[in-house]
Amino acid sequence: MKHFVRVAALMSLVAVVGAGASNAARPGASADSVYEWNLAAVNTLNALPPAAGGAAPAAQVEMGMVAGAVYDAVNAITPKHYRSYLLTRRFSNAASTDAAVATAAYEVLRSIVSTVPSISDAARQAALGSLAASYASSLASVEDGSFKRQGVDAGHAAAEAMIAAREGDGRFGPSQWVPNPSPGHWSPLLDANGNPILDPTPWVGGVKPFLIESGSQFRSVDPLPLGGAAYAADFNEVKAKGSATAPPDVRTSTQTYFARWWQSNPMIGWNDVGTQLASSNGFDALDAARLFAMQNLSGADAAINAWNDKYHFDFWRPWNAIRRAAEDNNPATDADPAWSPLFSAPYPEYPSGHLSLDGAHVHVLRMFFPDAPAGGFSITSRSTLIQPTDPTTRSFDSFSQALAEIIEARIWAGLHFRTADVQGEVLGRSVADYMAANYFQPIGNH
Repeated sequence: MKHFVRVAALMSLVAVVGAGASNAARPGASADSVYEWNLAAVNTLNALPPAAGGAAPAAQVEMGMVAGAVYDAVNAITPKHYRSYLLTRRFSNAASTDAAVATAAYEVLRSIVSTVPSISDAARQAALGSLAASYASSLASVEDGSFKRQGVDAGHAAAEAMIAAREGDGRFGPSQWVPNPSPGHWSPLLDANGNPILDPTPWVGGVKPFLIESGSQFRSVDPLPLGGAAYAADFNEVKAKGSATAPPDVRTSTQTYFARWWQSNPMIGWNDVGTQLASSNGFDALDAARLFAMQNLSGADAAINAWNDKYHFDFWRPWNAIRRAAEDNNPATDADPAWSPLFSAPYPEYPSGHLSLDGAHVHVLRMFFPDAPAGGFSITSRSTLIQPTDPTTRSFDSFSQALAEIIEARIWAGLHFRTADVQGEVLGRSVADYMAANYFQPIGNH
């Protein structure tokens, strides 16, 4: 069944790519409001405390909600449209796109911020106040009249459909982790008081997916056997290159900078890349909304499947494995009880969550643009680990260049074995292929 789905997905990419490329040039409503509210959503969700949904996988799930609703709102008022995500109702073609976008995004964000746990009343009210002010400003720029009202109605209907569909979807549910002290299983680091440092959003793997059939549909292959040569190669690579004290002849200062620089939420960077490329290619509102929906709903399901995998396999992090190598029954690995990674993460190793999101976003972007887009693209890292003198914005010639660097950077950080990075990218790509085979296809003549 999975093989059939993947083949069907690959066959459908021709139609998906062709639709995106041809529509980029057709006249339509300006995409400015789509870009504006996409950025507002990114900033709002990223500002939430980690346990309130600000952690990368949870923020990606919530971003999928916003992007899906915006797409449905714009799609519902556009004559030549695509398959809807949730909203099947059609609205007047004369409805204000700006009002529809602002209303859909605002109402979904308001619902998210109003209901997340683990946030102070003051912080919640501040976030809601900022959103309300932005929404009022957006509507004030639209001329009063029936077109504005129709746009608001379309946005409200799209938001209402999304909020209803995600009711009881498993967000902020129970932890997926079952502790296991056996070799090969993850155990958390301890804080200064001896308490375990745990995942702020361990429930992500139990969330109802947006596109795929289950949170384990694209279950990763099993981690490498502890006693094998391939595992030993991964082990010794990260032991040398990912150590907190790796000498400069093993991990250069530039590689250390890259490891720090990529400690940023993938959702933020790739949405910005989508904005850059869509804007430079003249996308209209529907094309841009569709791109963001495809990116963020695929990213959301990649996060769900990755976190489902993480707690299913419960595979140990390099810092667990290297300190306890005497227990892995592999003569090619040597224990170092004092070994520490450059950075750590509070959840199991396999597969890489970062690469799962990267793989989904990049694969969608490649459906619209060449691997090496004209002029390239830039990414601004929001990592808090970048040194004050280090550049925060960097340019890339191709998606392949960026993906290859991320794989290495997670090893240089001591966060992952290489296999976890590679399999994460495969997972994200598989989700995006499934999306392309089953959602957002054109209707009528495009």
